[in-house]
Amino acid sequence: MTADDLPLTPQDNDDALAAEYVLGVLDLADRIAVESRAAKDLSFAARITAWENRLADLNDGFEDEPAPNLMPQIEARLFGKPAPKRRPLFGWLAGALTAAAVAVAAVAFLAPAPQAPVVATLGAESDPLQFEARHNGAQLIVARVAGTPAPQGQVQELWIIAPDAAPVSLGLLGDQPLTVDYPDAPAGWTLAVSLEPAGGSPTGAPTGPVLAAGTITDI
Repeated sequence: MTADDLPLTPQDNDDALAAEYVLGVLDLADRIAVESRAAKDLSFAARITAWENRLADLNDGFEDEPAPNLMPQIEARLFGKPAPKRRPLFGWLAGALTAAAVAVAAVAFLAPAPQAPVVATLGAESDPLQFEARHNGAQLIVARVAGTPAPQGQVQELWIIAPDAAPVSLGLLGDQPLTVDYPDAPAGWTLAVSLEPAGGSPTGAPTGPVLAAGTITDI
């Protein structure tokens, strides 16, 4: 029997799982499970940190690419190319039509983008504190729509909870909406807000009372 035939030890399995997490090859459920475990298992969290340090040098060979200058194309699409000179009457008419086209384009350009659909409401309509969660296809956006901020020295912390899994913190809620990169809004999962000390939960899990909660629904 060679060394390759020997079964992996639990430590080897943990090391492989930490590497897969850092490389970003785990699916959403496994990533959440890893993050939840790392919040409570300092030894496992250290393995993740070690792999992050090991792989950090891979980015050194890539230079930042400057963003392309798209303004000429945008201006060309909005205003078009200059029209050739015409006789005064036709020139006046063309100018009027161009001004109207510019006005329509400006209205369309300045019109506010439609809001992302609501995927969860945290708290009932009669509750003094209520939050709404929206999903735009790439991000989860959570905002307080009723009630007041946390008292001085405390914060409101947002958690996402998969079925039969531990809560995972998504961040702290303030006066502005909290935006979190989240490709999918997993229907059936729970969003909850708890009251925590300033800076957030010191344990990686909710420690204070749950202020509001709601279930994510299909868009």
